[in-house]
Amino acid sequence: MACATVPKAIFKNGNSIPMIGLGTWNSPPGQVAQAVKDAIDNGYRHIDCAHVYQNEHEVGDGIAAKIAEGVVKREDLFVTSKLWNTFHRPELVEGACRTTLKNLKLDYVDLYLIHWPVAYREGPELFPMGPDGQTFVFSDADYVDTWPAMEKLVEAGLVRNIGLSNFNTKQIQRVLDVAKIPPATNQIECHPYLHQGKITAFCAKHGIVVTAYSPLGSPARPWVKADDPVLLDDGTVGQLAKKYGKSAAQILIRYQIQLGHVVIPKSVTKERIVTNFDVFSFQLEDADLQVLAALERNGRICPETGAFGHPHHPFEKEE
Repeated sequence: MACATVPKAIFKNGNSIPMIGLGTWNSPPGQVAQAVKDAIDNGYRHIDCAHVYQNEHEVGDGIAAKIAEGVVKREDLFVTSKLWNTFHRPELVEGACRTTLKNLKLDYVDLYLIHWPVAYREGPELFPMGPDGQTFVFSDADYVDTWPAMEKLVEAGLVRNIGLSNFNTKQIQRVLDVAKIPPATNQIECHPYLHQGKITAFCAKHGIVVTAYSPLGSPARPWVKADDPVLLDDGTVGQLAKKYGKSAAQILIRYQIQLGHVVIPKSVTKERIVTNFDVFSFQLEDADLQVLAALERNGRICPETGAFGHPHHPFEKEE
């Protein structure tokens, strides 16, 4: 099986995570279950999900189908999900996790992350809006109080590993200062236009694996503007794709892997799901890694502008 060739990153606790997974953010409704099935059929064993994506039931359908067919066993798969911002109060954490497990039709997830360090007003709305309809209504819940509740999920057997997403260095340090179980990973936006050198170095120093989301630049993101640069169309990336006889996407995915990052490209197109996974038969030369590093432009795609003003916004005051 092709998945046997996929390298794994090792968490500080000794557990491992496949270095490539299928991302499901912004995947069109009705297409996610098939994407998961196509991914599993073609060697993927790592699926990245989140409650806020509102498609975990479809992910669960895809996983259940492949387990029922005997293509995989549950223990062959690594499934990640994330605690949404409206569930940061410690007493809400387990319930949110159990909702995710129910939607995924699983008894446990392999990795559960605090999706953002910012907390939103508790309630049924995922994006509680203020009167202006532009900014979110915040909660005063502090993620350092959320973390012990995350640790209890491990103790209860509901999750195998816990981690963070979109946390800056100061925020990770605050978690480390209270943690009995240190975060296994920090999932952050990472691509040649946004290398996040400071935070990746901090994570390496503390034995925290970096998981790179939007490695292809998320060209289909809902807030994209017509004049935004398109990473997949970057001339430098195109030249490297031609040099190696690969697609631009394959170059960008391979780049993250060679940086030592777990990478979770999203697609619902079978052909792209297959080609995105085919990144283990070649290696970028050191000089080409430097060429890609030189594309840095602090080009953040996911700035979470609606949460500006929140005291725990990760990017407003510290990059």
